[in-house]
Amino acid sequence: MQKQPKAALFDLDGVILDTESQYSVFWGGIGHEYHPEVPNFCQLIKGQTLVQIYERWFAGEEAKQAQITQRLDAFEAQMHYEYIPGAREYIMQLHALGIPMAIVTSSNQEKMRQVMSAHPELPQLFDRILTSEDFSASKPAPDCYLLGMRLFGVPAADCAVFEDSINGLKAGRAAGCHVVGLATTNPREVIAPLADEVIDNFKEILV
Repeated sequence: MQKQPKAALFDLDGVILDTESQYSVFWGGIGHEYHPEVPNFCQLIKGQTLVQIYERWFAGEEAKQAQITQRLDAFEAQMHYEYIPGAREYIMQLHALGIPMAIVTSSNQEKMRQVMSAHPELPQLFDRILTSEDFSASKPAPDCYLLGMRLFGVPAADCAVFEDSINGLKAGRAAGCHVVGLATTNPREVIAPLADEVIDNFKEILV
């Protein structure tokens, strides 16, 4: 990065953890089963909360929602939660410098319990962990990142947002932050117009 941020806000899936390819399998299957008319369903829903997905694609279909939730819970329970290359090292680097950090994810608290089980060190590294229950409007709305900045009292110009999804990148940009796009989910050329800089992984910005 060009300068050290005074606060850093990290998306979770595809940014800290290498999970997006697994979710693409799950939501690709859901899309094929319930919305075969939408060929890029799994891409459209990336960065959105489960509530938002249901409101847009399964409104009023409580039985389907319950079935998908049950399948998603079972899927997440057996997922692999590996770090994106360099992510843990970079986070520890910022932590050692005393830079306030938050995870800002569209995932819910139940999902985070699964993540914490795999990575019990995360609560010690981050000052706050914000989930879908903490904000009403999900990405691409900037609410989640505006909340993160407000909690740390840091202006947008001094706050870095790390994102991989189109919706997440739009949210970071709408919040006015310095947006670092990770080319873990989408190609560099796709995310470049929505980011101030693009990296393949955190090894590129480790000091």
